[in-house]
Amino acid sequence: MSLTSAYQHKLAEKLTILNDRGQGVLIRMYNIKKQHLGPVHREKAEIIRFLTNYYQSFVDVMEFRDHVYELLNTIDACQCHFDISLNFDFTRSYLDLIVTYTSVILLLSRIEDRRILIGMYNCAHEMLHGHRNQGAEQWRSAQLLSLISTPPAMINPANSDTMACEYLSVEVMERWIIIGFLLCHGCLNSNSQCQQLWKLCLQGSLYITLIREDVLQVHKVTEDLFSSFKGSIAELLFLLEEIRALIQRHIKVIQQYHLQYLARFDCLVLSDIIQNLSVCPEEESIIMSSFVSTLSSLNLKQVDNGDTFEFSGLRLDWFRLQAYTSVAKAPLHLHENPDLAKVMNLIVFHSRMLDSVDKMLVETSDLSTFCFHLRTFEKMFAMTLEEPTMLRYAIAFPLICAHFVHCTHEMCPEEYPHLKNHGLHHCNSFLEELAKQTSNCVLEICAEQRNLSEQHCATTISKAKNKKIMKQRQTPRRGEPERDKPGAESHRKNRSIVTKAIVCLAGYNATTQEIVRPSELLAGVKAYISFIQSLAQFLGADASRVIRNALLQQTQPLDSGGEQTITTLYTNWYLESLLRQASSGTIILSPAMQAFISLPREGEQNFSAEEFSDISEMRALAELLGPYGMKFLSENLMWHVTSQIVELKKLVVENMDILVQIRSNFSKPDLMASLLPQLTGADSVLKRMTIIGVILSFRAMAQEGLREALSSHCPFLMGPIECLKEFVTPDTDIKVTLSVFELASAAGLGCDIDPALVAAIANLKADTSSSEEEYKVACLLLIFLAVSLPLLATDPSSFYSIEKDGYNNNIHCLTKAIIQVSAALFTLYNKNIETHLKEFLVVVEESSFLTLDMLESCFPYVLLRNAYREVSRAFHLNRVPASTH
Repeated sequence: MSLTSAYQHKLAEKLTILNDRGQGVLIRMYNIKKQHLGPVHREKAEIIRFLTNYYQSFVDVMEFRDHVYELLNTIDACQCHFDISLNFDFTRSYLDLIVTYTSVILLLSRIEDRRILIGMYNCAHEMLHGHRNQGAEQWRSAQLLSLISTPPAMINPANSDTMACEYLSVEVMERWIIIGFLLCHGCLNSNSQCQQLWKLCLQGSLYITLIREDVLQVHKVTEDLFSSFKGSIAELLFLLEEIRALIQRHIKVIQQYHLQYLARFDCLVLSDIIQNLSVCPEEESIIMSSFVSTLSSLNLKQVDNGDTFEFSGLRLDWFRLQAYTSVAKAPLHLHENPDLAKVMNLIVFHSRMLDSVDKMLVETSDLSTFCFHLRTFEKMFAMTLEEPTMLRYAIAFPLICAHFVHCTHEMCPEEYPHLKNHGLHHCNSFLEELAKQTSNCVLEICAEQRNLSEQHCATTISKAKNKKIMKQRQTPRRGEPERDKPGAESHRKNRSIVTKAIVCLAGYNATTQEIVRPSELLAGVKAYISFIQSLAQFLGADASRVIRNALLQQTQPLDSGGEQTITTLYTNWYLESLLRQASSGTIILSPAMQAFISLPREGEQNFSAEEFSDISEMRALAELLGPYGMKFLSENLMWHVTSQIVELKKLVVENMDILVQIRSNFSKPDLMASLLPQLTGADSVLKRMTIIGVILSFRAMAQEGLREALSSHCPFLMGPIECLKEFVTPDTDIKVTLSVFELASAAGLGCDIDPALVAAIANLKADTSSSEEEYKVACLLLIFLAVSLPLLATDPSSFYSIEKDGYNNNIHCLTKAIIQVSAALFTLYNKNIETHLKEFLVVVEESSFLTLDMLESCFPYVLLRNAYREVSRAFHLNRVPASTH
């Protein structure tokens, strides 16, 4: 077919007109179906009067069929090229026409008595005019459904990044694909891409809409599938209405943006593309030149002056251009110039955002289909009212009733009043139900306020007081009802719900010893707090007091109801789970990572300790527990430390005679060789001291988290405390020192002498033992530790790791244990700490009482440096083979 005939066929105009007429015919068929099957059908005499309108509607179907058939033949003869990413309007109109035509035929087939209607009219017409119209058999013999000769070319959807495809409804594309492949199912077995599209559509929808509530079932609907969606649709509808309102409110901003886009970008790009076209016929050149001139004439004053924009002519010209450049013998092929198609599709979208924003909203977010699914719509509204969290979105339902008028068509004006009345009726019913719910809620609040007023009145208070006095004088009578106390409905119920909600967030399971990470719990608590605060803005409630009371209760071991709090839960978990495994050797302290880490064990699935003990988790724990909760945690940690110290003292007492001899003969190797084997429980001493070191190391990490949290929340309070701590010297009175250190420790600051440990050990002093005996045991404990340290060399786990900066058996925690326990013991006995620790120079590096110069006088530092170098050398040599393979 020649190019001139392609111009004359006016494919773009015909597609536009037939698509609009097809929708009108479809609505008329729907109207016939509803009226014929409705209550009017019961009156046979009344239907006769409408036969003419029915028959003319069927004639419209036949005419529409003829026009569609003629246009499809023309398109087939022109060998048009369809690609939705290029000639979007041309392809979309073609596919819409196929779907509309098929829907008309399917809907026509569902009018069961159509033959009777047509037959009655034919009889009347023959009696008047003496001849019959074309019969139904001739309709079937015309093979209406034989549309095109090449089924694979019927539909060729493709993913695209073009703007025109962005607002294309998924429902529309599903109709194209499903109906298209139902008509041309042969390509499903021959084309894998078609199969993939078909599968995606089957996964997407249970039904596809023919027109309004008339649907084509793709899958069998199951009621249980949607039973879990209670009320959630209301939020989606509300947000959709909110977006629509925002767009309509800021339409000037949208117009200003897209006008500048058209005039300052699209126009320039289109001009460059037109100039670079290798072939450009006269007709196409005229159309494209008009595009550039139209866009270049735009300016911002048009928006400011409130001018009305009209770009329908530009879009129709682009539609014509798509038709001209999509036929087989066109000199300018659109598929060979994809940049032109992309820019023009973008221009079409931008132009629609100037002159037809309302139409775009109707096209992309129209919910008028609910007008024909009223039972479902009412059921959704009822479910929304039953769900308290969705009540705020219930106003969306009366707003959607305004969409009902969008489904009318000018070819069927008689149904407009009916749809309008439908929308008004349901809008009023929804608003009445909302008003009823609101009034009930207000009445309930008023009733509760009235009860509170009665409970607080003088008569009730006087009766309660007299009843209390009578109870004290005589036994109460049985069966007498107990009156509720004022405020029982709020303070004793609702606040406990808030308190329990925080504990439930922790997710503690005593059986499996599982608990939520402190950082996750802190995030959940913050979410709760932010919601309660936002809710308080609308309710006018004192949310800060509720939050403060609930959180303060969580910093205590038990809440007001005697239930465990998160302070107790986390204290028990860290003691019974993390620190217990650290004592058994499955978890080690890594100073390099500043966290406890889990060692991998074959056949065991341990939790990741570093996820619960790193710096961020310790700070989150301090944020949750606060100073009171951290003090409770420290007290429990110290209880475990003192229980180990009690056992250590027992071991010292058992070996006291030998330890006294060792202390006296420390410089005599021969005698020491005979005394050391006589000691019992040396391994137990090292083990228990290591456990103490692990606990104290964990406490130091928790204290550091508390310090960071308090420094962040109250830096002006932390400054004076830190300054006061720096003024403490070894010459300061010990009572003053402990008082200052107790204040600093409560703020999370590290102290040379741990006041909590001093207080815990002081509570262990037996009444029968004297201070001198206790002091002697403390000194011998250091001797016992000193002579037991060489046993660590025989333990295969005593291997220093550079990556972890520690040992797999946690013996690096001995240093902190010796420093802290010694400082606490000698402070308690009022002895000089520095003098006693000179005998134990292994702890110089961490000790705040000793210096490296003092170590150098007894143990040359060069030996330690050489030891570090050898350990590092061995570590790197072990890694070389693994990296070379």
